Amino acid sequence: MKAKEKLSFALLRHWGPVLLLAVIFLLAPQVLTEFRLSQLGKFLTFAIVAVGLDLIWGYGGMLSLGQGLFFGLGAYGFAMYLKLQASGDKIPDFMFWSGLKSLPWFWQPFQTPLFAIVAALIIPALLAGVLGYFLFRSRVQGVYFSIITQALTLLTSIWFIGQQAYTGGTNGITNLGSAKVFGYSLLSSQAQHGFYYLTAFCLLGVYILGRWLTSSRFGRLLVALRDDESRVRFLGYDPVVIKTLVFALSAMIAALAGMLFVPQVGIISPSSMGVVPSIEMVVWVALGGRSTLLGAILGALAVNYGKSFFSESYPDIWQTFLGLLFIGSVLFFPTGVLGALKSATARLRTLAAFWVVRPGLAESHKPRATHALPEVVLPTMSQRVEGGSS
Repeated sequence: MKAKEKLSFALLRHWGPVLLLAVIFLLAPQVLTEFRLSQLGKFLTFAIVAVGLDLIWGYGGMLSLGQGLFFGLGAYGFAMYLKLQASGDKIPDFMFWSGLKSLPWFWQPFQTPLFAIVAALIIPALLAGVLGYFLFRSRVQGVYFSIITQALTLLTSIWFIGQQAYTGGTNGITNLGSAKVFGYSLLSSQAQHGFYYLTAFCLLGVYILGRWLTSSRFGRLLVALRDDESRVRFLGYDPVVIKTLVFALSAMIAALAGMLFVPQVGIISPSSMGVVPSIEMVVWVALGGRSTLLGAILGALAVNYGKSFFSESYPDIWQTFLGLLFIGSVLFFPTGVLGALKSATARLRTLAAFWVVRPGLAESHKPRATHALPEVVLPTMSQRVEGGSS
């Protein structure tokens, strides 16, 4: 019975918070307004990115400052399909304004939704796989890996801005409201609710995938690479393959989040795939807690809701409040909010176990009874004198 109780408690401890969040997300459309529901859906896409980043940074030790790039590529891929749907038989408006007369050849396959979905997921994963393979084969790691991913993100966003005729330039791809998805207008409540539920289920699926990976042999190898890569290499494993796979997987997860972001927000521009969004993604994971997955979700939701609250309540100085929040979290919660909660829970358990076991320790440390020694009667002085005179 005790073993069953321990198993039930462990399952509740590991999956209880996740199930609670899932219930809250599923019931949110019943209590939130359309605006707040759209806002929550957008924040859930950010949480998906945070889970993928936690896989490579929290567990793999690879701090990527390029997740915004993969997020943006996935968003652009699905936005191309939505833009073609909204334009009908005409070419997109930004192409017409730039002087194009016909649809470019690489845009034409995106008229098919299946191709758009597959391309939006595979292209970022392939880019991350190729980049990661050459970087990890050259044993680039640490701050140099972060700088290279950041530089690639910056270069790509600048290139997208310069390609006005093909990407929409600085404005990006906009005016998607007249597109139809599964027969419903993109702006209809049915479509928006559908994308919200899809985002919530994708977040749950990505979290379960992350938990399965981190608890498997692959996850243990990933943590071992983070702690001591040389030892893993000497044991016969190839760090290049492991790192490349998890980096490509995190890029695909970020691309999935970008695909779900576009139909709920209605716009994607190079500003969403630049350096600043990538750094914000790192802040989400750091605030929530690395190597926790759930902490990454909570961090993404907390930071973005904090931005929304402070910008609405204090529009002139909201960035100051947000900066103080980040500084305070780093100073007082260096392992993140969830990491601090785990440490506090572990201390409480240790203290409780000590007080429970302490009476038994006191009993065990009592002096044991010894066997009684025979009483020795020493002769008195007169007896010794008499014995000596005789």
